[in-house]
Amino acid sequence: MLKLKSDKIITPKGLEKGYLYAENGKITAVTDKDLPCDNFYDLTGLYISPGFIDLHTHGAGGYDFINSSPKAVSAGCLFHATHGTTSLLPTVSAAPISVMEEAVAHIVSAKETGNTGCNIIGAHLEGPYLSTTQCGAQRPDFITPPKKEDYLPLLQKYGKYIARWSYAPENDDGSFCRTLREYGVLPSAGHTDATYSDMLRAAEEGCGLVTHLYSCTSTITRNKGFRSLGVIESAYLLDDMFVEIIADGRHLPKELVQMIVKIKGRERVALITDSLAIAGTDVTEGITGGTAFIVEDGVCKLQDRSAFAGSIATADKLLAFMVREAGFSVSDAVYMFTQTPAKILGINKGALAAGLDADITVFDDDFNIKSVFVAGDKVV
Repeated sequence: MLKLKSDKIITPKGLEKGYLYAENGKITAVTDKDLPCDNFYDLTGLYISPGFIDLHTHGAGGYDFINSSPKAVSAGCLFHATHGTTSLLPTVSAAPISVMEEAVAHIVSAKETGNTGCNIIGAHLEGPYLSTTQCGAQRPDFITPPKKEDYLPLLQKYGKYIARWSYAPENDDGSFCRTLREYGVLPSAGHTDATYSDMLRAAEEGCGLVTHLYSCTSTITRNKGFRSLGVIESAYLLDDMFVEIIADGRHLPKELVQMIVKIKGRERVALITDSLAIAGTDVTEGITGGTAFIVEDGVCKLQDRSAFAGSIATADKLLAFMVREAGFSVSDAVYMFTQTPAKILGINKGALAAGLDADITVFDDDFNIKSVFVAGDKVV
């Protein structure tokens, strides 16, 4: 029996004072009762939070989730754990399908080995079925329309290990999205120039998430004066659509983050790092995925500074931005990094409540990570 004591336990009801108990990997109670236990931690003055769930990360600590190895995948996950992440989706950028398949194989190997410090829920494939006009830092020469002869064998082999696949709905007649759902994979609209009709069809086929809203997502366009909604407006109009946002304080200004949450509500907004392998390092320039980059102003940019190339943030930095700069309460910021992504994925995590997995992050008032527990075991 694990017992944690604090006056700042973040529960679905708000901040509570008392004790959290866990046993056999599950939370058994959050209560004011002082009960016997085997392992006791007095964390008074510190926040006890559900473990952070990152839906979208390409790596960290110098470790990439593509063009790497199972050992590198595990090391990247361990690095994320030290910053409060207890579950994540290792993300694979657009590449030749054989390269993407090899990356999934490495993720599977790391997941089955278990020496990751946090839960690998499954792989997130971000490509290659994207829009060339919204490719951002993705290499356009790797981008193609959905090809059944490529994606079906991959799903047949690794479908149960792929949690999510980002794609451009305007390039799909619905069959790719339907196939993803048949294999239990979450379709997500990303790097897309879709209009409302494209998004509506995708939603009807089971696409329930927008990949990094406002980053490589279309907006209103005009054709001979007539306006068409883009992905951004569609995400607002479709009430059931979830959105994820890169909450690093660079990709989106605080006012835009405030507007997104005001319109969608915290229940439909998930925070992500979209971190690159260089997150948490002192690297200032280099090449990733064949694309040259520089790091300045707290963000990774394409070498010509025409666009951002990805985030260098870790989970603790997201939380600090959401509270200190964007003005959200700690409870609301944590909700968008725990309960919302857990709901998107349909997993038994994301809140401190009896019966849920005992994935727990402990941090101080300055958002420094003090301890991390996964399935009730202390990993940090």
